[in-house]
Amino acid sequence: MVKPSQDYVCQSCGAVSTKWQGKCPACGAWNSLSQEGSAPSLAGPAGLKARRKAKAAAIESLSSDEPPLQRIVTGIGELDRAAGEGFAQGSAVLLSGEPGIGKSTLLLQAAAAIANQGHSALYFSGEEATGQIRMRAGRLGLSQSPLGLAAETCVERILATVEQAGAPDFIVVDSIQTLWTETIESAPGTVSQVRASMQALIALAKTRGPVLVVVGHVTKDGQIAGPKVIEHMVDTVLTFEGETNHNLRLLRATKNRFGPANEIGVFDMHGDGLREVPNPSELFLSQDTTGTPGSAIFAGIEGTRPLLVEIQALLAPSPYASPRRSVVGWDQNRLAMILAVLEARCGVKFGVQDVYLNVAGGLRVSEPAADLAVAAALLSALSGIALPRDCVYFGEAGLSGALRPVQQMSVRLKEAQKLGFRSAFIPAAGESLSNGFAGQLTRLAQLKDLAALFG
Repeated sequence: MVKPSQDYVCQSCGAVSTKWQGKCPACGAWNSLSQEGSAPSLAGPAGLKARRKAKAAAIESLSSDEPPLQRIVTGIGELDRAAGEGFAQGSAVLLSGEPGIGKSTLLLQAAAAIANQGHSALYFSGEEATGQIRMRAGRLGLSQSPLGLAAETCVERILATVEQAGAPDFIVVDSIQTLWTETIESAPGTVSQVRASMQALIALAKTRGPVLVVVGHVTKDGQIAGPKVIEHMVDTVLTFEGETNHNLRLLRATKNRFGPANEIGVFDMHGDGLREVPNPSELFLSQDTTGTPGSAIFAGIEGTRPLLVEIQALLAPSPYASPRRSVVGWDQNRLAMILAVLEARCGVKFGVQDVYLNVAGGLRVSEPAADLAVAAALLSALSGIALPRDCVYFGEAGLSGALRPVQQMSVRLKEAQKLGFRSAFIPAAGESLSNGFAGQLTRLAQLKDLAALFG
């Protein structure tokens, strides 16, 4: 029998090399290659023998009389929204976030809420002792919840515990980087251990039907630590975002096979746990009503939720030969494009000015519909003319200066009207909104039409 060869696997990206190198040829990380055993190829004699013993899989049709997929609702509205109106039974969920952001607190609250509803829930911790978890539960007021706790890192023991407990409905594993399996001869946290542990846990979720939520650490770049393959293996990837020195937390679904992707839930961190924020738009809007130049309100969409955020721009004379372009919460390349379009198509010059752009509240905006709001904030900051505080802006700008329509325009305007906004600047093309907004609508075909309003 051919023995499995020893390869060198990068602990940052999972790339495999036949020899040790100081720098990973795939991701460029230094001193990240670790020697691990590789499985024998299925093309060899061992693979041929395994194929002969294997049983054929049953082939089924698309039509079925099975009942629709059931979901477990935690009762925490923002968490259920991000997960897709609850967690689908048999799904595997990966929750990632920076240390101290509140991942364990959120999952402890969710598991306790599910247990209080009569479902069976288990919480496996590989980083904390059960006494530490009880201490946190006491601080959160969850001590009387019928939630099962265990401090375990061995995958085989976790599986045996689940089998002994019957058929739990909700399982939390904190975290995947601390697990190890007896089938792999490497340290916990290595690529092989993480991959094998995740495969065993996902097989448990698919065969027994519980909701499996696994915590994953992130690297200094904000990426999920370990091989990228674990993100493809799970059904849902939730990312917990925020700054440790601020109370605001955003739970974003970057992948969801059972619900809309890019859906977000908004939480406020307090000493007694995470609290839901029912109206996030109020957090992202400034309370300053004096009308400061350089401030525009953008009506955006995050997943299926409309959000109003404040775009702030500041221009200052540059003391350097190359003016600065600083962005917080938006794409820096997108800002450079908007500045180029304003200069080339609208005749507005920013060449000797330092440009600072900020999305208030710590939210990161990624959709191109913010182009019109960013342009309005820049023009307001340059001219010194304050924009009306009861007006919203949205629209995508092209390189020709034309404004393109965006999706869900009526939903954006409905949210603005609910919060008291009475006017809006929107693209000229797009859906008819004559009956959807009671305020004044100003349709713009070109970005230069907006620049003309500032003289």
